Amino acid sequence: MPQVAFIGAGKMASAMVRGLLARRLYAPAQIGCTCGSDPTGPALAAATRIAYETDPAKLLLGADIVILACKPQQLAGLDASYAERTKGKLALSILAGTPLAKLSAKFPAARNIVRAMPNTPGQIGLGITAWSARAALSAADRQAVENILGSLGIVLELPEADLDAVTAVSGSGPAYLFEFAAAFRAAAVATGLPPATAEKLAFETIRGAAKLLETTGEDPEKLRDAVTSPGGTTAAALQVFQTANFRQTFADAIAAAKRRSEELAKL
Repeated sequence: MPQVAFIGAGKMASAMVRGLLARRLYAPAQIGCTCGSDPTGPALAAATRIAYETDPAKLLLGADIVILACKPQQLAGLDASYAERTKGKLALSILAGTPLAKLSAKFPAARNIVRAMPNTPGQIGLGITAWSARAALSAADRQAVENILGSLGIVLELPEADLDAVTAVSGSGPAYLFEFAAAFRAAAVATGLPPATAEKLAFETIRGAAKLLETTGEDPEKLRDAVTSPGGTTAAALQVFQTANFRQTFADAIAAAKRRSEELAKL
């Protein structure tokens, strides 16, 4: 029977499975998934040779770790028998906006519960995931959590009180960059550049600037200033951002995401 059982088999679950297998932390026979009626589970099982079960009771029977990777709104619809099926097991949730208190009410007999917030770059092993546990983890459970979440990239343990902010910053954060990239491309096209050229210039500039920030370890403002000559083209562009109150708009956007995470926790 699988030792690790995934409830849900979407993109994040698939990334975790592939990461665990690539790092040889588990063999395919030690991992299983179930996903209701959608085709993601059979597809993931076919691609990775993990087990797929239509019957959650059978999947959870021998599992020691249960990973909740379904949609947050599906939590309430999970059968009441899950409370007994997770007795004595470690439950790890990646459901956005779902606090430990709500998870504990659903799985009261789990030996421990971990709430985690990954992000989509985990699909290529470049994610960052923050997590918090209901109670202190045993050494073995801590290692298992770090292995499983580490399959997506960097892992941080934080107080649960920080996780709504984490959701707004890193959980939703990739979408902000994708929106910026789309706006950058559109603005480049608006200058008269051919679309393919505009996309290449915009996307490679983002990629290169991010790598420069990572490689140098410099403060972003310092790198910005190194590009900016007084009275030059960059200064003209940055003045537009300043006039439009770009930083405040960005702060407002993240604050809105955090509020929504807090609201979801109360539903």
